[in-house]
Amino acid sequence: MKKRYLLAPGPTPVPEEVLLAMARPIFHHRTDEFRTLFKRITQGLQYVIQTSAAVFTQVSSGSGAMEAAVVNVLSPGDKAIVVDGGYFGARFAEIARAYGAEVVLITIPWGEAVDADAVHQALKENPEAKAVYTTFCETSTGVVHDVKALGEVVRETDALLVIDAISGLGTVELRPDDWGIDIVVAGSQKALMIPPGLAFLSVSDKAWKVIEANKSHRYYFDLLEAKERLKSWDSRFTPALSLVAALDRSLGLIKEEGIENVWARHGMLGRACRAGAQALGLELFARRPADGLTAVCMPEGIDAYEVYKRLLEEYGVTVGTGHTRIRNRVIRLAHLGYAGRFDVILGLAALEMVLKEMGADIERGKGVAAAEEIFAGARDNRDR
Repeated sequence: MKKRYLLAPGPTPVPEEVLLAMARPIFHHRTDEFRTLFKRITQGLQYVIQTSAAVFTQVSSGSGAMEAAVVNVLSPGDKAIVVDGGYFGARFAEIARAYGAEVVLITIPWGEAVDADAVHQALKENPEAKAVYTTFCETSTGVVHDVKALGEVVRETDALLVIDAISGLGTVELRPDDWGIDIVVAGSQKALMIPPGLAFLSVSDKAWKVIEANKSHRYYFDLLEAKERLKSWDSRFTPALSLVAALDRSLGLIKEEGIENVWARHGMLGRACRAGAQALGLELFARRPADGLTAVCMPEGIDAYEVYKRLLEEYGVTVGTGHTRIRNRVIRLAHLGYAGRFDVILGLAALEMVLKEMGADIERGKGVAAAEEIFAGARDNRDR
């Protein structure tokens, strides 16, 4: 029997008590029982997102929420500024074009973070732009963008700032109301610690004015209809009841830990993983690394996809591969959601073993030791 270890940046491991919550008997959604539950998870999501804005839950992947953030904001012919610095930043551009929008790209090299000055310049040159779309954490590259700085720029204009926080939410400090972020997109299978299938959007007052004036056709993803239903704590369509029950428990776990402590735990895990990789002589791909995952460049002559396959097939360890152009260069070790110190230790140890077997010039145990030093020195070692 081969034991399996999930260290990919989504789906992520699910706590046992959350899995058990999914086993409760199915109940009907047009009842007071569901409305009470739906109100509780909505308020829990507001806590995790750190917003007083309305938060909507829909049955889809995170990409469905990205689409909702486009079709409710942009009418055909509208202009949108999109930060393209990775696989998922490019997805926003693809969705916007699919709905007939004109896309102005801010293209940055993969592994780099966007500069707020570039966004300022794009807005200056395109004052009619309805929105700026960017990832918060670009999962494909392990980069976290400074969305606080972007918010300071965008809030001075009529444009909205829309962020894909699917892998960033719950791993790095985020305060949309204070930072001028109008729409936050999230998904269930990352730091929220439940299986894939739910997606979320928070919507600011500034965003509602744009949405109400929008002329695009939409049905399933119509946020105006969802807003009406939310007034009575109801969902517009049949919800994924088992996932909602799981979310209720996972949000409870996050609140018990405290969102600031959750951010601090991810910060500690990120520092440890980066220190371990660098102690092995490996280069970090991200110039501004996220705390939820670490993108690591493989040594010269070592194929990253072959490392991924060996980790999975020989040791049962699932990590993330690099997307498209960096598929053979980068692997991504995740440490988000239901993650603790020994997830990082395990990932680094497995990586050391495989790289050594493939002929890399590394010293066994050096990465693990460097990570342990970070953990030993951490003031806040809270862990589940």
